[in-house]
Formats: sequence, structure tokens, C-alpha cells
Amino acid sequence: MAAADVRIVLAGGGTAGHVNPLLAVAKAIEVQCPTAKVSVTGTAEGLEAQLVPQAGLELDTIDKLPFPRKPTLDALYFPRRWQQQVQRVTSILRKRQADIVVGFGGYASAPVYWAAHQLGLPIAVHEQNAKAGMANKLGARWARYVGTAYEGTGIKVRDGAQIERVGLPLRPAIAQLSQQLTTSPDEARRHGAVRLGLDPDRPILLVTGGSLGAASLNRAIAAAAKPLLGVCQLVHLTGHGKDEAVRSEVVGQLGPHAVNDLNPAHLGAGDYHLAAYLERIDLAFACADVVVCRSGAGTVSELTALGLPAVYVPLPIGNGEQRFNAEPVVAAGGGMLVADQDLTCEWVSEQLPALISNQSKMKSMGQAAWKYGIRDAAQVMAQRVLEIA
Repeated sequence: MAAADVRIVLAGGGTAGHVNPLLAVAKAIEVQCPTAKVSVTGTAEGLEAQLVPQAGLELDTIDKLPFPRKPTLDALYFPRRWQQQVQRVTSILRKRQADIVVGFGGYASAPVYWAAHQLGLPIAVHEQNAKAGMANKLGARWARYVGTAYEGTGIKVRDGAQIERVGLPLRPAIAQLSQQLTTSPDEARRHGAVRLGLDPDRPILLVTGGSLGAASLNRAIAAAAKPLLGVCQLVHLTGHGKDEAVRSEVVGQLGPHAVNDLNPAHLGAGDYHLAAYLERIDLAFACADVVVCRSGAGTVSELTALGLPAVYVPLPIGNGEQRFNAEPVVAAGGGMLVADQDLTCEWVSEQLPALISNQSKMKSMGQAAWKYGIRDAAQVMAQRVLEIA
């Protein structure tokens, strides 16, 4: 089959952690084979409903159908709903004349894997987490190729199938920044700092709990504002609806002039730069010396791809996958791991100023993170998919 005839269906969605790698691979396929026909199968409720059309890709939607984990009424109706979704996907794959299916996990992937297997289509899988989810474990049973962001994900492949650690496909802004940090790191740092109203010649600490924020990080960092500001500038992304509580805490300690909104157009004298959310977080990554954050798979992969040392504070719920995400990076020397319950004002006051003041240690951690990180995952995944198709 000529490359011009290749039709590829990408499946996945729900969260940015699934959608961003999917879009990154779609872009890499477009670069490597401009005539390939690429479409996406996802849900109408997930983030893919917004981001996939924005990327110029066609989206076929199916219903969100979680695997039942307990004997409930939903579990009773699951088989019938599952069969309905598989039939829907089968019609999509036939309509798209798919030559290969590539899944990225999430609710949408499982019925796509099942339907593709029934139709005899080749399957490729990307697993972003340190411990694989149920959908990708299902897909891997039939996959010809599995790319992972971590070793030891728990995925088992059939005889003759290939599995390799390729890293996490990076979204365009992070991929571009990784290239800039390779060729001109000082320029990238200065550009990011100036755009955010920071001094590039002084240490910068970035704190982020993601778009929803992390209350425990917010409390501990804000309570330790005074010792932190003694050694660095602080960029604190609190999460939506959580910035006023942080502002109140810092102002109570240090007065109203200690806190700035993270906006170069409204600069003040304070070094505590505050925002609920930052769309261009790549600018903060470009100038940060160290990051305090949760350890979702996307966060860990992006920070290591950029060579950023980090203090990882895993989300203390679920099956502990965030700890699994951070552990290999920490073992490689690229970061520190702190349990959520241990991240107190006292810990922050004692540990972070000492770390930030130790430039040689931060440089060593950054080098270890860079060595662990992978920057070409999207290109490798695209190449493997095109080879199979």
C-alpha cells in the first residue's frame, strides 16, 4: 500500500494527559506522511471534543463507558452498552476505511481496541503512566506495537509484538522549548522571565498543582513565603478559585506589596507572583530553576524532557500511580519525592531554601532529569505506526 493511501484512526481522550500525546503523534504523522488520512475517535464529554477540532482533525464520538469496578446497577447494564459502543466503533472504522488503530488509553480506547481486533486491523498502543490502565492492558493483548513512557508498566504483549520505552509525545509548546533549551538555554530563560515580569538573573521557584490546583501545596508554600522569598522569586499557580486564599495568607505575613499578579503589565515590588492558571506555562518552565508540583505522568515527562529539577508531591488518592510516575526520576537523581502529608510549612521552610541556594545540587539534578527525559516520542511513535500501516 502506498503511503498516500494510509488511513489512521487515533483513539483516546478524557483528560489532557490522553489528548495531548494523541495530538502530538497526529502532528508527527502529518509531518512524516503529509498524505496520510488521520481521524480521532473519542467522547463528546472529554477534552478531545474541544482540542481535536481545534487541531484541524475530524472527531467521531462515542459514549463515555467506564469499566464497572463494583457490582452496581451500571454493571448490570454494562454488557449491553458495551456491545452498542463496539457496534458504533465498528461502523466508524469501516466508514474511515481504517488501516490501523492507535490507542492512547481512556474510556474511548477500549471499545476501539475491541472493534479493531474483531475487524482484523493492526493495533498500536501508547501508555503514558507508570502503571497501565485497564483499557491499554486490553489493547496490548492484540497490539503489534506498544510504546510506553516508563519501564515496568505491567503491560503484557503477545508473542512477536514489540514493546519499547519511547517517552511521552510532547505537546508543541514543550517540544519547541526543549529544542530552545538545547541550543540557547540562556536566551530561553531570559525570554520566559521577561515575558512573565521576572528577573532572569535571580533564582525562580515555580509551584503548580495543575489547572485544579493542590490545596496542600498551596497551604505549605504560602505559609513559608517569608523564608522562600529570602532566596528566590516565586511563581505560584494556585488552580482555579484558589488564588485568593493564597493571596490572603501571604499578605497577612508580609503585607500587600509582597504579592504581584503574574502579569508584566502590572508589575509591583513584590517577588511573590500569583496566578490561578497560566496558559503559557512553557514560559514559566523556561525560566524556573526548580518546580514543586504533583507527579502526573504528563508533568513528570515534560519536566524531565526539559531537564527541570522538581520536588514531586504525589496526589494521595487512587492506586498510587503518581508516586510510581516520580520514583524512577528520583532514583535517577532528577528530583525529590515528598509525601503529601509531609509537605508542611516546616518542611518547605527547612528544605527548599537550602536546595535553591545550592546551585551545584540543582544543576546536578537538572542534568539527571534531562538524561532521564525523552524528547522525540511523538516522532518515534509516528514512525512505528507508519511502518505497521
